[in-house]
Formats: sequence, C-alpha cells, structure tokens
Amino acid sequence: MATLKAAVLIVSTTASQDPSADSSGRILKDVFDQEGGGKWEVAETRIVGDVVLDIQRAITGWADREDPPNLIITTGGTGFAVHDSTPEAVTPLLHKHAPGLVHGMLAASLAVTPFALMSRPVAGVRNKSIIITLPGSPKGAKENLQSVLKLLPHACIQAAGADSRTLHAGGVKKLEKEAGVSAQGSGSHSHSHDHSHGHSHSGHSHGHAMPVRHTAPSENPRSNDPSLGPTRRNRSSPYPMLAVDEAIRLIKEHTPSPQVTKVKVDGYLVGCVLAEDVTATEAVPAYRASIVDGYAVIAPSEGGSSKGIFPVASISHATPGEIAPLEVGQIARITTGAPLPPGATSVVMVEDTILKTMTEDGEEEHEIEILAEGVKAGENVREVGSDVKKGEVILRKGEEISAIGGELGLLASVGRAEVMVYKRPVVGVLSTGDEIIEHGRPGELRLGEVRDCNRPTIMSAVRGWGFEVVDLGIARDKPGALEQTLRDALRQVDVIITSGGVSMGELDLLKPTIERSLGGTIHFGRVSMKPGKPTTFATIPVKNNAGERVSKVIFSLPGNPVSAIVTLHLFVLPSLHHASGVAPAGLPKVQVMLDHEFRLDPQRSEYHRAVVTLGKDGLMYASSTGGQRSSRVGSLKSANALLCLPAGKETLSKGSKTEALLMGRIKSEFDVL
Repeated sequence: MATLKAAVLIVSTTASQDPSADSSGRILKDVFDQEGGGKWEVAETRIVGDVVLDIQRAITGWADREDPPNLIITTGGTGFAVHDSTPEAVTPLLHKHAPGLVHGMLAASLAVTPFALMSRPVAGVRNKSIIITLPGSPKGAKENLQSVLKLLPHACIQAAGADSRTLHAGGVKKLEKEAGVSAQGSGSHSHSHDHSHGHSHSGHSHGHAMPVRHTAPSENPRSNDPSLGPTRRNRSSPYPMLAVDEAIRLIKEHTPSPQVTKVKVDGYLVGCVLAEDVTATEAVPAYRASIVDGYAVIAPSEGGSSKGIFPVASISHATPGEIAPLEVGQIARITTGAPLPPGATSVVMVEDTILKTMTEDGEEEHEIEILAEGVKAGENVREVGSDVKKGEVILRKGEEISAIGGELGLLASVGRAEVMVYKRPVVGVLSTGDEIIEHGRPGELRLGEVRDCNRPTIMSAVRGWGFEVVDLGIARDKPGALEQTLRDALRQVDVIITSGGVSMGELDLLKPTIERSLGGTIHFGRVSMKPGKPTTFATIPVKNNAGERVSKVIFSLPGNPVSAIVTLHLFVLPSLHHASGVAPAGLPKVQVMLDHEFRLDPQRSEYHRAVVTLGKDGLMYASSTGGQRSSRVGSLKSANALLCLPAGKETLSKGSKTEALLMGRIKSEFDVL
C-alpha cells in the first residue's frame, strides 16, 4: 500500500503568534511515526488562530487541491471556551459526516476521564480527504488519534475512490487482521460485514427487522414549516455560516454547465462566448490589393529602370468587376483597396508621379511619368491571405465576443454567417413581501409600505451584463402564491433572482417554499459577510421542453437594497458567467491603496462600497462612499468597487493596501472631460 499523507492543522491563537508554544503537533507526528505501522507521512503542518475563516481556508486549501492529503487532523478549539470554534468551522465544509469515528474517540477518552465529554469532536469527508478534529491538549489529542489511527487507512483508501467490493472481499476478519485490531467481547454475538456494511447476528436471532433509512439527515428540509405557525419556527438559523470563498465554490459546483447553440453573426452576438474554434473559410484579402492610391506597374527585371513615361491603360477602383491584364510598358490607375490588374507586380504612390498628357477632351489621364526608381515586386501590395489565411484558426473556443468590435469584424471578414456559442441564461427577477409596492405608484406611502427599488436595480444590472431579463413582478407573503409564482417563472427562465424573504421572520417564506414545495436543494443559506449574511443559493429540479431532468438556479438575496446589490455582484454574476462560458467568472480583482482609515468588522468580512481612482502615479486609490448601513442605497451612488475587508478588531490605516472588486469604470486623475 502506498504511503498515506496526513496534514496537521494546529488551531491556537497563542501558537500562531509563537510557534514554540505548540506541543501537540510534535506529539501527533510521533503517534503517526511510531504507531502508524509505517503507513503514514505527515506531509504538512500549519498553525492558525481561533478564527473560523482562517481554519476553513487552511482546510479547503488542502482538501480542494488536485493532490489532497488523505487525512486532515486539526488540534485545538473543540471545547466550550468563547473562542473555541473549530467544530463550527469544519462542519459546513464536510460533504459526508463520520459519526462512528466521533463515537470511537469519545468512547476511548471517556474510559480515561469523564471530562472527555467536554470535547466537541467532528469527523467526516471532504472530496477525498478524511477530516478529524482533536482536542487541543497534547494528552487528549494523542489519545483520540490513537483510538482511531489503525482504522483510518481503510477509511482513507475508500475516500480516495477504491472499489468497496474489492476492498471488503474476505469479510471483516480480514479487515481486522489488516488493520491490526480485533473485535471486543464478541462471544456468541458476532458481526459479519458484507461489502455494503450490513450486519447479521449469528449468535442472536431476534426475529425483527432493523429500521432502514434511505436519506441522510442533512437531506431533510432545514427551513421552517410555515403550516406550524410562528411558535414552532426556528429561533436561530439552521444553516451553517459559510465563508465567502466556500459559497463561491458551491456556486461553481452547482451552476448548470453551459449549453451550446448556433447563432447568427450580428450585433446580438456581443457578450457571447464561442463554443468552437472558428476557422477561416476564405483568405483575407481574397485578391492582391493596393494599399495606396497610385498606379499599378510591372516592376522592371533586375538592372532595369522603373522611371519613365507610361500610358494609362486602365483604371482599377475598389469595386467588383473584371480588369484587363496589364502588359509591359503600361500602367493602370488604382485606388486604395482595389485589386491589381492581372500581370501587375507593384503599385507606385501617386505622390511619386507627374501627369504628362491628358486625353483630347481633357477628362482623363493619358500619360504619366513615374519618378520612383528601384520599384520592387510586391511594393505597396497586400498579398492574398496576408491578413488571414484560408483554413487558419481565427478565434478559439472560449473567447468572448466583445463590444469593441474586433472579434465580430474578424468573423464577418471571412464570411462566417453562423457560429456555435454558449447560450446565455435568461434571468427572472422577483421581489417578495406584502409591504413592497411598485416604485412608480403615485401617492404617498401608507404606514409599512416600501417602494420596490431592488427589482428595477437588479434588472438594470443584469441587462448591463448582457443577459435577457424577465420581470417577474412582486410576490406576496403567502406560501401558495409564492410557490405558483416560482413554478410559473421556472417555465420561462433559467435563473431566478429574488430579494427579500430569506431572514428568520414567520413570513420569510422563500427557503421553505424552495425546499418543501418545489423539492429544491439549498446549498447555502448564510454567508459570513457584511452586508448580505442571509444570502441563499439553491437549485431546483425541473424538466425541460425535451422532457429531460435539469437543474435551475435560484438566488434569494436579502431585502435590504445594498445587501441585494452587493450579493448580486459577488454571487450571481459568477454563476451567470459559469452558465454562459465566461472565464474568469465574476468581477475583476485589483489591489488598491486606501485614501483614509477603514475600521474592520470584528466578526465578518466586509464588502465596502468605494470609489476607486487611478492616480497620476499609476496607483489605484480607494475612498469610501460614506455610511455603509445595508439599507442605505446612497452608499452605492458613484461606487465603482467593493473593497474586500477582512474581519478583525483593528483599523486599516491610510495608505494600507487591500483588494477590491471592480463593478464599473475606474475614474482617473488624467480624465479632463
């Protein structure tokens, strides 16, 4: 068996500031080396503070790469202290839970001390990595790892993709022997495992069937059941708080793949991404053309002179038609872009000539004197295929057709009438809430009414990104009405964007409607960010016009206007890009220098509305748009960027550098208009 790789994450604010304060990491490495049977290599060790996002970044950095470790062990942060948050950081990252490993560790520790129950271990699988959280004390971490270490190779091999049937051939006795373990107190009550991990009790015949469950607890609806009323609703959100990076990863994972369609080459192609390599079916130019106004000539053979007086035998304009061949001793007047007469080799610029004689009526040139000496073949001539050769690949799959015009012009120049592109999703925009009224309704507001600014704002942004938008109106806070609105919308559009109705109120019905009425899956319902914490991303299974089962995406954004627009740019845009083949997806990220102090939020990362300006020194500077309250629409006025501010208790000083996501055109100190 190949050596298994383990990564150890030490969670300790103290050790992150002084690595010498850690002793658990060395002890765990000794356990792997001395008790791992030569099967393990501790490939990486890292120390982070007791910060949820730092823990999550470290784990996803290991587990999500192409060659992940087989096992990720964390030590520390599993107790009840205020800052102990390792289980909360790890749990939302797990794709599968492993309660058996948790039970085994607790049982082993409980045999040593009742205080084992003060630990809150978590175990499970992310991608191909087993993840286990251990206590922070060296003794507790060692005992917990020892209790499961011999069984972990089996789990890691399965998680890495091994065939279970082959792995379990020979039964549980063979597995126990390979692992170096034996059943405790088996007696007449023996367990026989087949490849599916079923149990048969040969010593006891109870004559009753064991309950069989076909779904995991995580698959059950976590949203409120509206029929139970406000007294039975959740008092805290059942959805784990995810880091922004993890939310974006889930969006990429669950956004449907782009669909290919054939479209005409015209102005509507702007914004589309090519789904094929495009080759030129003809050369550009298709004929030998003049690049100047002048006279087509036959260049003299070596040693001959190009000077002299020549009769004008013909005229070649940039219009289709036949041209008489040019003979030695003749010239032809020619305009820029016109085809050279057969036999002509070069073009002499009109500036290098003199009119010698005219026709009798004085209307045309009769003879021209060429002043240029040493005219060579090919001079001032654009050769066939010199711009684009026939059969040449002119645009690659994945390239976007921009509004600048270069790509569209290239397609038109080679005669392409149609191309294969990725279909851009049609987007529906819906506002929810009994309090919401049309923004243009005349008259004063009644108590509790709110004008709908989210819907028109979101629609204008999505149209500005180049996507077709359907106005789905306003849905009222009634379960049946909301469900029918969403069902009707799913027949018209590929993506639904809603705003409002995603918080904890008894009339916040979007999550229950998605899960309980439409059979959808909520991939996340809370994000550790400011503003936009209750942002929700879900997919709903539907049948397309061909009767095939497909998924459609729903983004349920917060009702506060600023939260809605920030999360629209941060989460919805990348999904629309993924669905239409645009890469890289999402807003472009740049580094900026702060024009003044920015106070950080101690709990959540913040996406601060700002104005980014290009200074005359070539650096980009960012200044706040003012008060950042999530309901203050004015904080978006003039904003062209979102500053990515980390969580923290300190203040970023003027001149500090941070990252910014660009939403619009950068202002410049060079601008004069």
